[in-house]
Amino acid sequence: MARHNELGKWGEEQVVEKLLLEGYTIVERNWRMNHLEIDIIATRGDDIAFVEVKTRGDGEMNPLDAMTPRKVGLLCRAAETYLRINKIMLNPRFDVASVIGDGHSCEIEYLPNAFLPPLRTY
Repeated sequence: MARHNELGKWGEEQVVEKLLLEGYTIVERNWRMNHLEIDIIATRGDDIAFVEVKTRGDGEMNPLDAMTPRKVGLLCRAAETYLRINKIMLNPRFDVASVIGDGHSCEIEYLPNAFLPPLRTY
């Protein structure tokens, strides 16, 4: 596995541990359908969180800069597909987790409700 893939997997593990400590239930990890992907799907109470994890090594660019409008749109489409297929009636939200570290220690910035899904215009 390439180093950046290992670092990304490690970052996701750190976020999962944080969510579990905060009382979330992890429903899915690395959920995929065709070209759509969601890093972590977690529930707590009446909420379902679709979590995008961005991991970078020390000294690299801010992981949150990688949340482009295209990435936001893909995550929203993936969440909509997941909710529809599984007939889930929980309150959806979109969270972003930034993990900066080297595989041994890390700093996590977790943004619940990081963005609202873009409205479709017709």
